Amino acid sequence: MPMTNNSQNNPQDILDTLIKSAKAAGAEAVDALMYESISNSVSVRLGAVEEVERSENRDLGLRVIIGQKQASVSTTDFSPASLKEAAERCVAMARAAPEDKWCGLAPEDRLAKGPFEDLDLFDHQEPATEKLKETAIACEDAARAVEGVTNSSGAGASYGSGTSWFATSHGFYGESTGGSHSFSVSVLAGEGTGMERDYDYDAATHLSDLKSPEEIGRSAGERAVKRLNPQKLESQSAPVIFEQRLARSLLGKLAGAIHGGAIARGVSFLKDKMGEQIFPEGINVIDDPFRKRGFGSSHFDGEGVVNEKLNIIENGRLTCWLLNSAHARQLELETNGRATRGTSGPPGAGTTNFFMQPGQLSLEELLRETGNGLYLTDMFGPQVNQNTGDYSVGCSGFWIENGEITHPVSEITIAGNLHEMFARLTPANDLVFKGSTSSPTLRVENMTIAGS
Repeated sequence: MPMTNNSQNNPQDILDTLIKSAKAAGAEAVDALMYESISNSVSVRLGAVEEVERSENRDLGLRVIIGQKQASVSTTDFSPASLKEAAERCVAMARAAPEDKWCGLAPEDRLAKGPFEDLDLFDHQEPATEKLKETAIACEDAARAVEGVTNSSGAGASYGSGTSWFATSHGFYGESTGGSHSFSVSVLAGEGTGMERDYDYDAATHLSDLKSPEEIGRSAGERAVKRLNPQKLESQSAPVIFEQRLARSLLGKLAGAIHGGAIARGVSFLKDKMGEQIFPEGINVIDDPFRKRGFGSSHFDGEGVVNEKLNIIENGRLTCWLLNSAHARQLELETNGRATRGTSGPPGAGTTNFFMQPGQLSLEELLRETGNGLYLTDMFGPQVNQNTGDYSVGCSGFWIENGEITHPVSEITIAGNLHEMFARLTPANDLVFKGSTSSPTLRVENMTIAGS
């Protein structure tokens, strides 16, 4: 649904009209977000196409502030009459809203100003539906060709792109565009009650950065076969290694615990840990909005604030929260450009490209150093107490004995406390960026394993 150049379809003109309408209706401060997206996907199973989907969306969100009150509305009708009606309705809603003494636009002196360096976030290559079909089938065929694979849960290939335009009544206007390509496959190995399932996938902002579908398919098939004939473990305490693609979930728990909203409400197990050593020395966790071809890259945040690279964990110490302007006001701090924004509500907060720097040991060296322990490759149903950090999750994987992976294990639960897990954590050197949160393989020194 490409834009034309007339004023009724020009994003900056639309946002400007909406902001002026809201001001004319009585708003004191206004911001507005417009978003366009395209997505295309194909799913297959056993070589036959199951579903083809394509969507093109346009959405518009408005927030108005009157004193210490705010309200938001969204619409997909871009006609001048609808925009005027949306602005008037939002102002009426704000007048009736409860007071929020922390609400407001971002500080004007913190707004981003161009020109901006190209972050290369989009290759402008939309694969044809037939090409997505070929990719998905090739991925599934490679997985099914692995000896021991007996069935398929299906494969898929997809493409997506989006552009957002953001403007405020105090002078900010910015545009950002991004895209993504991905494919995945899930297959089963074995027969009857002894069947095991596994998957693999790849994703990148540029088509040229993807692995081949055949490589991903073979990997998924081999992973499924390796899980056959799992054994049960006796309950015990032992080191636990989180495979690379599972390890990033621990970073997700860290991001949730340092979210400005959680800190302001006092509902985080890290609320009193600013400046303290929460990871071992030498561990660094970074949030980098300027990573080229990064899934979370942007020069400005959801309030128009200029972004900055944050060393969130520096040599093991916690250095900052994830703050938007409202969180910063409540905590008597300064926003650090981590506002997120949708079209249907006020700003939230979150990470950009969030990752832990790799350690010194290869995966093989980490296994050898571990001796005996558990190597996790699948998890389900994680439970976290955000106030205490208590953590548990059902999982499966492989047992490590004398530094080597020996046999698959399943029907187990691991438990610990994130305070202790973070403090006893060792990263491998195998960091790969595949999404907006990335981690190397991580070993937690000791966890409770509940088995048979």
